[in-house]
Amino acid sequence: MKISRRTLEKKSGRGYLDGQMLIATPTMSDDRFARSVIYVCAHSSEGAMGIIVNQPAPNINFPDLLVQLDVIPESERIQIKTSEDIKVLKGGPVETGRGFVLHSSDYYAADSTLAIDDTVSLTATVDILKAIAAGRGPGRAILALGYAGWRAGQLESEITANGWLHCPADPELLFDCALDQKYERALSKIGIDPSHLVSVAGHA
Repeated sequence: MKISRRTLEKKSGRGYLDGQMLIATPTMSDDRFARSVIYVCAHSSEGAMGIIVNQPAPNINFPDLLVQLDVIPESERIQIKTSEDIKVLKGGPVETGRGFVLHSSDYYAADSTLAIDDTVSLTATVDILKAIAAGRGPGRAILALGYAGWRAGQLESEITANGWLHCPADPELLFDCALDQKYERALSKIGIDPSHLVSVAGHA
């Protein structure tokens, strides 16, 4: 069934989906978002912004990125112990040269950290990368290059047109390193078997 904008507003309380997950349906017409799971960082009457959390960035890992950004020298690259748990993702098609860190709320930097809810925050400055490299960063984090953005009313229209499902987010799903399992796990949160998805697209 299709979701009306009115139903969307009722389901999300304020009518906005920040702090929730978007799940692409088979009717998603944009190949860049096929089988994608997006964490919505901000959503208002002016538009929305989110990070794709299940698409790895090709040919780059966290230590290499730290070297490229001059956060650490090449000689220290192999000494970064926390990097094994931090994935570098393709966060979306907008500003692909810019890094965005989604992380647990145990890290906060004044004037640069956006608290999305009680458990997840977003920081987009190099300071958090320096903190992670020095072992002073958040307990859990993912680094995304770029983000997904929607103009005013666009995301609502895409949901109404059955492009997206949505579900509550949780840190276990968000920060899980098993990227290839996130799509199915997100669907299971709303009780959908992926093999039946075509027939129920649009239900959330």
